Amino acid sequence: MADINSLSDRLLFGIPKKGRLHENCLSLLSGADVNFHRPNRLDIALVYNLPIALVFLPAADIPKYVADGNVDLGITGQDMVEESQVGDKVEQLLELGFGKCKLQVQVPIKSNIKKVEELVGKRIVTSFEVLAGAYFEDLDKKYLSDDQKKEGMKTKIDYVSGSVEAACALGLADGIESGETMRAAGLHPISTLNSTQAILIRNKHSSNNSLITKLTSRIKGVIAAQKYVLLNYNIQRNFLSKATKITPGRQAPTISPLDDNEWVEVQSMVRKDDVAEIMDRLEEIGAKDILVFKIDNCRV
Repeated sequence: MADINSLSDRLLFGIPKKGRLHENCLSLLSGADVNFHRPNRLDIALVYNLPIALVFLPAADIPKYVADGNVDLGITGQDMVEESQVGDKVEQLLELGFGKCKLQVQVPIKSNIKKVEELVGKRIVTSFEVLAGAYFEDLDKKYLSDDQKKEGMKTKIDYVSGSVEAACALGLADGIESGETMRAAGLHPISTLNSTQAILIRNKHSSNNSLITKLTSRIKGVIAAQKYVLLNYNIQRNFLSKATKITPGRQAPTISPLDDNEWVEVQSMVRKDDVAEIMDRLEEIGAKDILVFKIDNCRV
């Protein structure tokens, strides 16, 4: 196993070692042509084709590692960066489009609590005590009376790692703050703190700027490729103007002549979510041989 102190010639890239972000990160790295082998699930893996070492870490720890300069780059959740209070030391490079969830205040469905202000002065359990603490501190200021404030009353925030949904059922809390809706546990949301997703972050003072730029560009290309497909079709020249309005592309469509001078071939990137409707519209104006190709990576 490589020792992290012997990797000074490599960019260190923090990757979630397990959980909801891990598999998506592996797919993203593969699409960006970051080739590596992680033997026996060790926590450091050397990349073959780039001067990079992947460091597998708990996702919640990655913001601090990046902020402190222990790793140059990392993938983690937006909520974890906020919870770690290191926003001034790291730079967000990209939103990655996976790991999306909402950070919510949830209470038992059977309770009479309908509004989040009804939890003011009560007990909340959470694995995000910084975010929950700031949220309920604002509510305390707004809804506690002056007499209650003088008496030192405030909402109590207790940290729990793991299954916070069990706390209400065990009578340990009046409400929980959670990243997932837990209806199966008899809970439902009454307020949303924020919406979050996986992001790529860097240390603001990393010296590997050129490699970070190259890797960011590759990852950005993978994300764009997931949103677009390449549409190829033939159209008569007198309908070309209508066709290119339907498929304008990101910059402009590629138009190529055919042996039959009355027809041309058109290639254009279109959003994957819109491709079926676009094909319908092209067919209506006489387009033929309409083909859709998957894009594995691109630069846009």
